[in-house]
Amino acid sequence: MKKNIWVLVLMIVAGALSSCGVGRQVADAKTFGDCKYDIASVDSVYLSGIDIREFKNIRSFSDFDLAKYPGLAMGLLRKNVPLDLRVNIDITNPTKKRAAINQLEYKVLLTNNEIFNGYLSQLIEVMPGTSPTRVPVRLNTNAYQLLSNDKTRDEFVNMIMALTGKGDAKPAKFQVKIRPTLDVAGKQVNYPGYITFEKEVTSKMLAR
Repeated sequence: MKKNIWVLVLMIVAGALSSCGVGRQVADAKTFGDCKYDIASVDSVYLSGIDIREFKNIRSFSDFDLAKYPGLAMGLLRKNVPLDLRVNIDITNPTKKRAAINQLEYKVLLTNNEIFNGYLSQLIEVMPGTSPTRVPVRLNTNAYQLLSNDKTRDEFVNMIMALTGKGDAKPAKFQVKIRPTLDVAGKQVNYPGYITFEKEVTSKMLAR
């Protein structure tokens, strides 16, 4: 219902502006909301510049050998621990219409705790009747808060265990929330609510 009202309002604005271009943006964005999404893989995962695969023997936070990784030790001391990775999202368009957007807001959660957020400003176009369109999204954040909080620290370590193939890792999920945005007459108009999808964290997600 909210999506229909959003589309109606934008169509009215588009008509008032007598702009075919704006009307096309609205139609393309609406179709984007009808697409299917999947986290195909993650890669280039680095913590304080260290490839996460180097932590394959980690089972708890106390297992981090800070003497072996002085960059991580310094980051913890300075309360600045960079976490960088790329999430590769596959988008499939099951409709008969073109789906496209020029900007979207995103949030990435690890077991219900938000760890990344931001905006992706680029043309994303998904044509109907084609194979999935892969969209790589580069993510970065300061992981200090994740590592300094008891609850999120355990979840983060468990994510490392899952990605590196530990059989006793507890179930964890990446949840991605995206919201297309449009620029209408110089005003940012947000899609109503977020498009949400999730996937269990396993070693199969980590691209080799």
